[in-house]
Amino acid sequence: SNILFYVQSAIDSLFLRLVDEFKRACTYAQSIDQFDGEISKTTCEEKALRLISCIPHIRVLLKKDIIAGYEGDPASKSMEEVISCYPFVYAVATHRIAHEVYKMEVPLIPRIMSEWAHRRTGIDIHPGAHIGESFFIDHGTGVVIGETTEIGNDVKIYQGVTLGALSFRKNPDGTIRKGGKRHPTIEDQVTIYSGATILGGETVIGTGSVIGANTWITASVPPGTRITFQEKQVYRSINKKAS
Repeated sequence: SNILFYVQSAIDSLFLRLVDEFKRACTYAQSIDQFDGEISKTTCEEKALRLISCIPHIRVLLKKDIIAGYEGDPASKSMEEVISCYPFVYAVATHRIAHEVYKMEVPLIPRIMSEWAHRRTGIDIHPGAHIGESFFIDHGTGVVIGETTEIGNDVKIYQGVTLGALSFRKNPDGTIRKGGKRHPTIEDQVTIYSGATILGGETVIGTGSVIGANTWITASVPPGTRITFQEKQVYRSINKKAS
């Protein structure tokens, strides 16, 4: 009976906290020459309201993620169990909010959010990564998803998967060059099993592909491809070379 009052009160409190934290983050970033945008109460209020307006859409996305977790894991008994017990829910929920803050170019806060979730779940998702609908990370420990990663709809990945950069371009003085597409693109309905490493900004995993455990991929994979690592063949090859 008090739900409307409760929600309104929560939103009012959230709005005030967001305005304050956005202003703090921008002021600090400006002091170290990492932010050249406008810092004003009006600007921070506009960004806070924009984030709050995203909540209904984020909630819809999270519901699809939870359904994907329930349907994608035969061990799950209910969606309530998925919500309460599965670490990917916490990590992805945090990411979907942090991603909106990242797109508004608010400094520092999105990374603080992602690292907080990383600490609690073992799942490391950069707030810049774009993740589509119905995303499921099974188990989750050791998953790394880089800043410029693009993930389509109905993607499922397992623990220990890395979606990372292949190499870093450098400036003439030897420092790493910032920006650019450095991480892979994963298209719709892809499954990536545990321990797989997929690297490079030009690497695209095509729709419907299955990437087997412990594989190392630095080139694009056509749609519908199945990649596996056959340990016995590698072992025989090493023995033959040694002999």
